[in-house]
Amino acid sequence: MGCCSVTPITTGIDEVGPDEIELLEIDGAGVWTLGESKLQVSTRSETEEAPPPPRCPSLRHLKQEVSDPVSSRESTQKRNSQVVLWGWTKGELHQRLYTHPVRDWEGRAPHSYGDIIYSSLVSLHNGYTKVMSERYLVLFSFHLLILALDNSNHDFIYEGILPLSAIEVRVISQQDSTAAHMFEISGPMVDSKIFICANAADRTCWIENIEDRRYKSLRQQISPSHSALSYLLPCDESWKREELKRYLLRSPIWQWEGTPIQHMGQPLYVSLVNVSNLQTHGSQERLLVLFPSDLLILSVDSQRVHVKYEGRLPRKSITALERSALPGRLEFELTGDLMEPFLVSCTYPEDYQSWLFQLQQPEKVPHTIPNHTPPPLIPKKRRS
Repeated sequence: MGCCSVTPITTGIDEVGPDEIELLEIDGAGVWTLGESKLQVSTRSETEEAPPPPRCPSLRHLKQEVSDPVSSRESTQKRNSQVVLWGWTKGELHQRLYTHPVRDWEGRAPHSYGDIIYSSLVSLHNGYTKVMSERYLVLFSFHLLILALDNSNHDFIYEGILPLSAIEVRVISQQDSTAAHMFEISGPMVDSKIFICANAADRTCWIENIEDRRYKSLRQQISPSHSALSYLLPCDESWKREELKRYLLRSPIWQWEGTPIQHMGQPLYVSLVNVSNLQTHGSQERLLVLFPSDLLILSVDSQRVHVKYEGRLPRKSITALERSALPGRLEFELTGDLMEPFLVSCTYPEDYQSWLFQLQQPEKVPHTIPNHTPPPLIPKKRRS
């Protein structure tokens, strides 16, 4: 019970995206199985047509990209403070997913899938037996997690995780009362799943969030890695930058030293740059993260899976000097009292301007005592 079965329409793996290719493994019996989810695949005849291309973005998608991030964050915080399951709020459940093991979990750790966009308690409708069972759906940045519930032990049971690029979502018509608040998830690699929400508002949130995240995932350059980091780099859009900040505060960083990153305050700016030593002229890719008191320097592996600590610099001891603002050569020099200067090359003008604005320190004028001659004293008049 609880296994998600899937059936491909494609005739081979050439038409399957890298998201699905990495999930697929072949067992000894020649059956395709999903390595990161409990899904099985069987091959159909070669006469079937390929899945239709992804739809164009709707006007709502374009509006959401320029929506107010402050109001969106406030509404998210309000939702996460509501008690939804086992006496816990959504925020507490999200934290539990990141910090506590999930029964029967397969594949990468939950934190590697990035930020939790939305979650709620729903009912899974079985179209054959008409039986409904509770599920907890969790929408990550680019994946949908399906969890069964062990209410007696207050525990989650892993059922599968689906890449959003491989699924579609639609509202089921409410022609009768039994279809109230239903939506369906389907796709060329996924058997249809029908979920029933508690109310219309919850269903609307699911439809809009899945469509929005699916649209964003399809816009990204396809990566062989399922790590959310591979989708967020390069962070060339504002929404990527904001999610990358949250990802770094929550995910493990290799060879970390000193104060935990969670105690450094909120990240102010982050971008991927190339750093080169002015003497050796060797260039290396680095992820710069600006905090209120420090500039954190990180590196990312070639597969965009792991982040490694490279060092940190106190903001009060460094300054940025402009070197070149020509297109293709957006460079500034980072200097300081206790460090060797190095050259930072940015890819995007926005990053270049932001780093200069944040790191340029005003020139320090030495405090000297002015050498002015005091005015002469005027004698007081005495009364006669």
